[in-house]
Amino acid sequence: MKPLITDAPPAEPAPFEAPRLAPYAASSATSRGRRHPEPAPAHRSEYQRDRDRIIHCAAFRRLEYKTQVFVNHEGDLFRTRLTHSIEVAQIGRSIARALGLNEDLTEAISLAHDLGHTPFGHTGQDALNDCMRDHGGFEHNLQSLRVVDVLEERYAEFPGLNLTFEAREGILKHCSIKNARELGELGERFLLKRQPGLEAQVANLADEIAYNNHDVDDGLRSGLIDIDALRSVALFARQHDEVLQRYPRLAPRRAIHETIRRMIGWVVTDLIEHSRRLLQASGVQSIDAVRRHPTPLIDYSEAARTQTQELKRFLRQHLYAHERVQQVSAKAAKTVRDLFSAFMDDPRLLPPQYQDRLHDTAANDPAGRARVIADYIAGMTDRYAIREYTRLLNARDWA
Repeated sequence: MKPLITDAPPAEPAPFEAPRLAPYAASSATSRGRRHPEPAPAHRSEYQRDRDRIIHCAAFRRLEYKTQVFVNHEGDLFRTRLTHSIEVAQIGRSIARALGLNEDLTEAISLAHDLGHTPFGHTGQDALNDCMRDHGGFEHNLQSLRVVDVLEERYAEFPGLNLTFEAREGILKHCSIKNARELGELGERFLLKRQPGLEAQVANLADEIAYNNHDVDDGLRSGLIDIDALRSVALFARQHDEVLQRYPRLAPRRAIHETIRRMIGWVVTDLIEHSRRLLQASGVQSIDAVRRHPTPLIDYSEAARTQTQELKRFLRQHLYAHERVQQVSAKAAKTVRDLFSAFMDDPRLLPPQYQDRLHDTAANDPAGRARVIADYIAGMTDRYAIREYTRLLNARDWA
């Protein structure tokens, strides 16, 4: 890995990168490099190569059939992990450009942040973590890193996608101290309580902005939440009032789209303007200085944070905890638990490539076997998990 020069002046722009990156932005010219050295790409930047590898990998394609809020078969128009990731990337790029940050790196992190997510959204993650409790647990951020470092098998000279340090740093948003100790320099920031680069901070909040606002859209479309209840949320009510006043004859569905568009615009604008103030006040002049700063430098104002938290509380109470969502979640959790138990009891049920991995010395103990099975289940789409559950266990839960 090529080390960063601490607090060095910004390097000359790397080929194929924006010529006017801010001094605290990530740059290919000062990247910490890849785990396995490779020649520099000929016609794109290092972070463009990261993005392209993510888009072409199998784990990215599988996101099309993984739950965001609603299980895939519940409707064609609801968000999936794939459409959510694309929306995060769009919001992230807009913020990065406005702040003079590296758009390509922000996009790569945004597209990769959910690669390790289980089927059935957070319900599947929680169920798999319960199954893995005696075998090291399961963290979907750590699994996303595992996908890009180990599990993808596309290249002759190295396992995984061999992404840059900065992309991997951004993918690993959260990590337990125990796991951080095993991750070398990538885990150091969790042990030393340091920040990731600004592009990673942008992708993290772009994720939050995307799912908060688009879950409103999906919740209204599903009929599980209604506008009257949602108008108790200040962020929605203010934008909705403005839309109704300006477009009194607008069809209800278009009025919702216009309201959500304005909600996103207001929060993104606040985030950009407040982050500019934080960056100016901090005096940071390098990505290393960003990492050493005691607090994140990409953030909302207090007013926007308060309204965003109010919206999140509303969604938890009225959408995520809705009886219909919980009924599906219960079936999803049972599906994950029963599949895990079935594979642990009889590994011969696993596909041949996973049985091959079980023959490795490291995977021959119960913890190793459990990790291979967790890799397999985490990689499943909703519909594949349902099909395997129905086929292997002769179950009719999803009929």
